[in-house]
Amino acid sequence: MIDVQRLRVLRAVAEHGSFNQAAAALHLTASAVSQHVAALERGLGSLVVTRSTRGVTLTSAGRIMVGAAESVAAEIEHARQQVTELGTGRVQLTVATFTSGGRLLLPGALTELAAAHPEIVLHVREFEPEDSLPLVRQGAVDLALAYHFDGPLPGRAGGSPALEWTALMDDPLHVVLPQGHRLADRDALDLAELAAEPWVLGCLKTEAYLRRYAERAGFDPEVRGTTSDYFFARSLVAAGMGVSLIPSIALTPPVPGLSTVPVRPPAPVRHIGVATTGHRRARAEVTALVRALREQATGPAGHGAPAQAPGRGAPARPPTTGGPGD
Repeated sequence: MIDVQRLRVLRAVAEHGSFNQAAAALHLTASAVSQHVAALERGLGSLVVTRSTRGVTLTSAGRIMVGAAESVAAEIEHARQQVTELGTGRVQLTVATFTSGGRLLLPGALTELAAAHPEIVLHVREFEPEDSLPLVRQGAVDLALAYHFDGPLPGRAGGSPALEWTALMDDPLHVVLPQGHRLADRDALDLAELAAEPWVLGCLKTEAYLRRYAERAGFDPEVRGTTSDYFFARSLVAAGMGVSLIPSIALTPPVPGLSTVPVRPPAPVRHIGVATTGHRRARAEVTALVRALREQATGPAGHGAPAQAPGRGAPARPPTTGGPGD
């Protein structure tokens, strides 16, 4: 029989990459963590980690067992919630979201859900996708409003329970420039036209994304400012520090003195959607919230971004719906 505590320890080792860090997270000694892993390996008859001076990495068997550990954790959390609901008579629903997507899509969707299901107690937690998606797999949250750029969803470990991805909308990134900039009146821009410009970015992941697209366009961007807030990044652009690359839904509220110009294809895009597991998706309240979020994304809220006009006063191109998902 596989011990649940040993699975919990293995999951912590996988998350932290070392026995010492896993021990600190679990309030155990490193020796105790090592003993739990060794006992799990003896029971399975197979190594679950490869040990080295640089830490530990999962073997193929280890990845399978971490997936099992996440499934077990999710089932236990689901059972705990059901017991809590039996005692209180109230249905708990926890939503994880990234900031700009939550600001645009969640208020209307939650209002609709609360009106139709007043018995639901809603909880909202702010996380970036690399943090929220593991929480969905573990059962700590019921669903996550998340995004990914080109490529797979972040934080997907081999052997982990599959996430169900419901695509909501595409969120193209736009170039933001000072209003008097020589390129501010253009209808669209190639990134190569901005090769000589200094850059200010509102998200570290956007920097990595910009560098990939800039490499394709043949230049290495000079990044003079990075922040964790798109509004602050736009304020720095208005102050003359450089230009920026901002997702459409993060272009509100307006910052005076700026122009926004779409990027010509191949244009960088964020794909926004909802991540659930099949187990949680079966809950009526989760299905209702996903439906409400889709209505927000395809309605005025989704098509209202950005409110800030591009150069020459033309309306910004709205995001399209039904973007690709994983």
